[in-house]
Amino acid sequence: MTMHEYFERLTNYLLEKNPSLAYAQARTWVELLWEDFETTYARAGHEYRGKELTEKVVRQWIDRYGATLHEFQTNNPKYKHLLNRNDYPKH
Repeated sequence: MTMHEYFERLTNYLLEKNPSLAYAQARTWVELLWEDFETTYARAGHEYRGKELTEKVVRQWIDRYGATLHEFQTNNPKYKHLLNRNDYPKH
């Protein structure tokens, strides 16, 4: 399975949990959560266990926090323009 397929599947899953997000916002969240898990896991010295583990963890985070992600506001300039917009067209 390609990265695009993983991201697409998780993005659609997030949109099911949170219809307040636009597709672009959901995709950004999925990519951020994916990157955060893999980076943190590697920094902790764990051996890479594959995309399946990362997908499982991101799916768990979506189950736990996905419904309220649209409420998240950030001051981080790297993400602010992606996450704090209200003008995204809804899916």
